[in-house]
Amino acid sequence: MSAPSPKPSPGLQREWIIASIALAGILLHLTLAYFFPLAPIFGIKAAWLPLWAVLVAGLPLVADLAFHLAKGEFNSDLLAGISIITSVILGEYLAGSLVVLMLSGGQALEAYAVRRASFALEALAKRLPAVAHKKTGQTFGDIPLDEVEVGDNLVVFPHETCPVDGTVLDGHSTMNESYLTGEPYMLPKAAGAGVLSGAVNGEGALTIRADRKAVDSRYAKIMQVMRESEQARPAIRRLGDQLGAVYTPVAVAIALLAWLQSGDLTRFLAVLVVATPCPLLIGIPVAIIGSISLAARRGIIIKDPVALEKIATCRVAIFDKTGTLTYGEPRLVETLPAAGHTPEDALAGIASLERYSRHPLAAAMVQAAAAARIPLSEAVEVSEKPGEGLRGMIDGNTYQVTSRKKLAKSFPDMLELLPPTEGGLECVALRDGEYLATFRFRDEPRAEGKSFIRHLRPCHRITRALIVSGDRESEVRYLAEKVGITEVHANQSPEQKLALVRAETAKANTLYMGDGINDAPALTAATVGIGFGQGSEVTSEAAGVVILDSSLERVDELLHIGMRMRSIALQSAVGGMLVSILGMGLAAAGILSPVAGAVTQELIDVLAVLNALRASFPPKNLTDY
Repeated sequence: MSAPSPKPSPGLQREWIIASIALAGILLHLTLAYFFPLAPIFGIKAAWLPLWAVLVAGLPLVADLAFHLAKGEFNSDLLAGISIITSVILGEYLAGSLVVLMLSGGQALEAYAVRRASFALEALAKRLPAVAHKKTGQTFGDIPLDEVEVGDNLVVFPHETCPVDGTVLDGHSTMNESYLTGEPYMLPKAAGAGVLSGAVNGEGALTIRADRKAVDSRYAKIMQVMRESEQARPAIRRLGDQLGAVYTPVAVAIALLAWLQSGDLTRFLAVLVVATPCPLLIGIPVAIIGSISLAARRGIIIKDPVALEKIATCRVAIFDKTGTLTYGEPRLVETLPAAGHTPEDALAGIASLERYSRHPLAAAMVQAAAAARIPLSEAVEVSEKPGEGLRGMIDGNTYQVTSRKKLAKSFPDMLELLPPTEGGLECVALRDGEYLATFRFRDEPRAEGKSFIRHLRPCHRITRALIVSGDRESEVRYLAEKVGITEVHANQSPEQKLALVRAETAKANTLYMGDGINDAPALTAATVGIGFGQGSEVTSEAAGVVILDSSLERVDELLHIGMRMRSIALQSAVGGMLVSILGMGLAAAGILSPVAGAVTQELIDVLAVLNALRASFPPKNLTDY
């Protein structure tokens, strides 16, 4: 995957060409008609020839409209086709050419507006390198990113972007993964540590093993999410088509009445030209893409644009606990060492190993060691395989970090050395196969949690808030009291979460927020599913929205972006139609000629699109709590 920047489709390039021909033809016509008149050619006015060329160039557009009509797609663009044909019949070649310019120019304007609004996808594409440095023996050479295979050894030089997801084989450095994960710190990398594509390397060179191809990497997944969000056709766009389906027969009826009452077919044409909303309804998709762009700049990736429309209709908010209403960053609150060891001794060894791990408890270990000013040692042969926990060598000793449950399977006799189980999180540490210590942690509620929950009802019409968690009830109720939620569902399996969300969604639209793999089914079943943080690929695929930095403030911004997008989109569509109907009345009365009507409608359409582009610019405030 070389991650090229998005390019306009051939169809949109065609509209740019037709619009250019139409503009040039109209300008040449005006020049020949008013400034440099030429003698007739074969009895035909020379000034007409550029307009005929424009109308011929517009034939593909008319053919497209006829094709859609044959399929039963009766939308507002059909008015443009009728206007072009009628103008040719009446000899109003300039009016017909203006409609061609309007139709092709509107679609070309849409392409430009969408590409400007979707700059976030282009920025993502430009960050990924085009080549990787493949290492063979003691030498290395550049290969295209698409040719990287799983198992290849690659070199990542200082300050380069990591090309694929992989595992460090050799070297020491740090990596900035904030662009992907929202985590604002440099993460140490040594042998055995995982690396993400798109992360920026620090001062040291790293040799890594490619664990995935570029097309399967974490970065590629984000690119895919962005592309899908731009290409999807949400329900609000279908609403625009429905408005057009009503608007078109109304416009045709007004045009027929104007013709019948006046007996002047030119008024029929003038009304249709004014009514032609070629780029009018594109205000809706432009508002959608602009909102996607605004959200991306706030660390919110909209995977399914339908979420932008539906989020304002959600009345029930369902929260997972860990990482959603809590920080997902447990703090070490107690160290219980084995006999013959001190808390400082145990923490020094395990923190030295944990700084090469991405486990949620690892950062707590490292932070606790830093707070206690405990010096850390270098770790080698670090590995963190599923089901085996974290392992590594420090000063010739083998350290391992595991859980009480995994310890029961591997060393059942060692359980009697452990302290009694209590609420909260814990991990167990071994050194050279012997029990070293038990570490206990607590994940505190987010500081903004209570105010966020309190403001949902008055500001966003959320009538109920629930916590649904797989944790013990005592832990869940402790959090619920802290943030002000009364409905608690604890000890929930993924299947139970799914059943609960389905039941709630059957009664009212639901907003579900979670960050774990066990949240994926519930995220899919909810009206709008929001995945928090880096999470997992499963969670990101299931969620309609992914919030990279795990912030409730970002959820509030998403709520406001969705409401604002719908408002702006309807302003552009309905407002433009109402102004067009006023113009149709003037055309029916004979006040606007076909040419004047075409110019008037073009101005209306441009204003509608410009209004829709407001969605891509942030308002003064995106939060209200």
